[in-house]
Amino acid sequence: MQPEILEIPEKRLAGIYCKMSLPENKTARLWKRFKLLTKDIINASDYFSLQVYPEGYFLNFNAAIEFEKWALTEVSAFDHLPDALTRFTIPKGLYAVFHYKGSAADANDFFKYIFTEWLPNSNYQLDHRPHFEILGEKYKNNDPASEEMVYIPIKIKA
Repeated sequence: MQPEILEIPEKRLAGIYCKMSLPENKTARLWKRFKLLTKDIINASDYFSLQVYPEGYFLNFNAAIEFEKWALTEVSAFDHLPDALTRFTIPKGLYAVFHYKGSAADANDFFKYIFTEWLPNSNYQLDHRPHFEILGEKYKNNDPASEEMVYIPIKIKA
């Protein structure tokens, strides 16, 4: 499974977040609240599930360490957004983009492959920028036929 390596432009997003750890997963509650807040946004497009990990999160991995989990939608402009939404900008940068098909419950092996096989054997290393998934038309939540695009921030190895 080889990713596409893309330089993405800056992206404007609007959404909400919460702090969580892997054992204390609050994703379902976050998205339920987000969907209620975004029903009236007129300039939105794709949904983004985004993670902002603390510096060094993957070096000494500990599932109990908290990170920011965001539920977002891409917007063409930051004006006319509901007050409850926070503006978020993904900076431009290089990403390894993987296509994932399957349920979220089955994603552990997929991410294990990325971080323990593909990345160490590639010409890239992790960059400290947001990790995200674009949940497009083929995304079906926990359905085994669900599809999404997974963006891993990278830079060329030093």
